[in-house]
Amino acid sequence: MPLTSPSILGSATVGRRGLLGLSAAALAAPELIAPGFVTPVRAETAAPPAASPSGSGPSAVIDVDRARVAPIPLAIPEFFGAAGADANLNRDMAAVISADLGNSGLFKPLDPAGFLQAASATRMSDVPAWRDWQAVGAQALVTGRIADVGGGNVRVEFRLWDVLPQQQIQGTAYTTAVGNWRRIAHIIADVIYERLLGEKGYFDTRVVYVSGTGPRGRRITRLAIMDQDGANNRFLSDGTWLVLTPRFHPVRDEIAFMSFANRQPRVYLFDLGSGHQRLLGAWQGMTLSPRFSPDGGSVLLAETRGGGADIFAVDLAGGRKRQLTDSGAIDVSPCFSPDGKQIVFNSDRDGDQQLYVMNADGSGVKRISYGQGRYATPVWSPRGDLIAFTRLGGDSWGIGVMHPDGTGERILSQAYAVEGPTFCPNGRVLMFWRTSPARDSRGAGYGTRLVSVDITGFNERSVSTPTDATDPAWSPLGA
Repeated sequence: MPLTSPSILGSATVGRRGLLGLSAAALAAPELIAPGFVTPVRAETAAPPAASPSGSGPSAVIDVDRARVAPIPLAIPEFFGAAGADANLNRDMAAVISADLGNSGLFKPLDPAGFLQAASATRMSDVPAWRDWQAVGAQALVTGRIADVGGGNVRVEFRLWDVLPQQQIQGTAYTTAVGNWRRIAHIIADVIYERLLGEKGYFDTRVVYVSGTGPRGRRITRLAIMDQDGANNRFLSDGTWLVLTPRFHPVRDEIAFMSFANRQPRVYLFDLGSGHQRLLGAWQGMTLSPRFSPDGGSVLLAETRGGGADIFAVDLAGGRKRQLTDSGAIDVSPCFSPDGKQIVFNSDRDGDQQLYVMNADGSGVKRISYGQGRYATPVWSPRGDLIAFTRLGGDSWGIGVMHPDGTGERILSQAYAVEGPTFCPNGRVLMFWRTSPARDSRGAGYGTRLVSVDITGFNERSVSTPTDATDPAWSPLGA
């Protein structure tokens, strides 16, 4: 059974942690740590090879729905060209691209041990030995070369081949600092995803989340950020104060989050490049559940007032705030639609915790959830077609989606406790966090971890983090 029934104030996450009754033990203001700027990448089109023989057969280019049923067999041999201290890049670059595409569930990377031809046996100006790749069952092939161009920079060139029609369908080269090689691998995986499936990828992204360590009752929480595959994990705060619900800015390298700094629960903004942070307004009540507008010009948040809470929009340029709800109930967890015209939120105005949609000015409020249980943490898909949510009730909780009018509700994952969905930039995958009821021998918590799942409920996977993890938020593509 769940520990408690979560309070609507601050969504399911808040109830799990006893937000209103928390007594912070730290004595200093939070110290945030800047992770540094993303290294620039220069891209160029790679010249096509000599004309390839005329082939026949179905193309590897298909749509996402077909790839779910029959993932695309893809050969990604080691890149070649890197030497000396950078020689491992040949293997590592191919491995990251393979992992990105394979983890999506839409591609089937083939075992390199079965390859008949090494990529290094073919010059980048030549066409592949088509029969060798057809023999191992590859429908698509990726070849690549890495060259040292001096000054600590490398040029990474890759080509994507459609094996059965026997043609190159993509050729691109990137120049960047050698330490930025992993990001180049993610970018290449995105290009392959888009070229073969016809939609933008989501691999060149990051996830910000809340890291948790220590025994229950004395948990230390820190803001953390990592690549979407769990690599390059960095902590952004020092654990002095409880932090909750980090959210990415849509166009700037910035997050909004809630902190209990100086025992004043407030929403803060944090610049990931400079490390500068600022308080988003000195409000009378607690401010919580921030979310940026699609253009990044304002922030939605909730402010507590007595026993209730109302939703406000705060203009970031001038600090002007507009009250959007005044129901006398608890209205929290607002999220804009991708066109900025509507807002979804949860409220107990009808006596129980349900989802509502209203216009961006607060008018036209309409309830959209009517299933069994209570609803929380709504988030609008970047595609605009779905709203994801947490549903609470009985012995288990669920992560689900529904259409913005409330129709088509589906539960994608169900467990003792699952919460806080966030969409990847193309709207095809959700990430959330799951809590296990089993405590370890030290009583160090309830085993919280991040999980991803396709919006159809297919390909559920654990996401690696060095500590317990909650409250994930996916960045925009390339952020």
